[in-house]
Amino acid sequence: MPSPRIASPELQQEMDACREKINKTLKHLLPESDLAEQPLFEAMRYGVLNGGKRLRPFLVLQGAKLFGVDEMRARRVGAAIELVHSYSLIHDDLPAMDDADKRRGKPSLHKAYDDATAILAGDALLTMAFEVLADEETHADPRVRVELVKELASAAGPHGMVGGQMLDLIAEGESFDIGTISRLQRLKTGKLISFCCEAGAILGKANPAHRQALRNYAQDLGLAFQVTDDLLDVEGNAIEMGKDTGKDADAGKATFVTELGLEAARSRAEMLSAQAKRHLRCFDGGRGNMLCDVADYVLARRQ
Repeated sequence: MPSPRIASPELQQEMDACREKINKTLKHLLPESDLAEQPLFEAMRYGVLNGGKRLRPFLVLQGAKLFGVDEMRARRVGAAIELVHSYSLIHDDLPAMDDADKRRGKPSLHKAYDDATAILAGDALLTMAFEVLADEETHADPRVRVELVKELASAAGPHGMVGGQMLDLIAEGESFDIGTISRLQRLKTGKLISFCCEAGAILGKANPAHRQALRNYAQDLGLAFQVTDDLLDVEGNAIEMGKDTGKDADAGKATFVTELGLEAARSRAEMLSAQAKRHLRCFDGGRGNMLCDVADYVLARRQ
């Protein structure tokens, strides 16, 4: 079986540049405060600016490039998604959920502060994301802003990420078959990734065929990402990953690895990655090459 290639130098350069741009946008959106509630703002900054690859905003920026969207608009949408993603990590790490001590190689937010502050910081980041999307700076057309808000709410809510997290909790006490595991991950991880890939098309008012192609790409990419995550939970290095490994096994959760085995899970991830790339063939002239490279990167990542 061929090994997935590592991220291309061009992809790594683009991802590094994107991370700098998104961090700059996030710092602008999350300024330091001297108000009485300053500990909340400090915790929000800790939860968002404490590292991270910014893969989800990268998908937004790359999708936006396909349709000639102004980069600042794409950066605001990417930042909003990162606010939602960071909120989910903060809440996932809480003792009532995954009870994780580390995140991105540093103490998780509830360890650095306390449980109550972590809950409030997550709540604040989630609601702030929709404030960012609803602002005229994100797009002049209110219909575009409404669609962005609606689609992100759907991806993050009970029919998306939060519903997937509920299934993840149920999985600790029940045995799931591979179909239910796939649905769990499609909700928990895939829906938000799908919105990331489609957001550029929404900003650019793209035609339905191009939107569908990106949606299909995202569905396969999201599952490949999660299968790789399950593999890393078994085979990954905790220092490299910046968080504890073996958590799924300790919790008795059914995963792609427990149900398929290591080699079959790895084959499933490679199949999904290849399938994701095929959905991009409608973008001629090599316009989808960077997104194809992302599908390879998802397989090769070590964190």
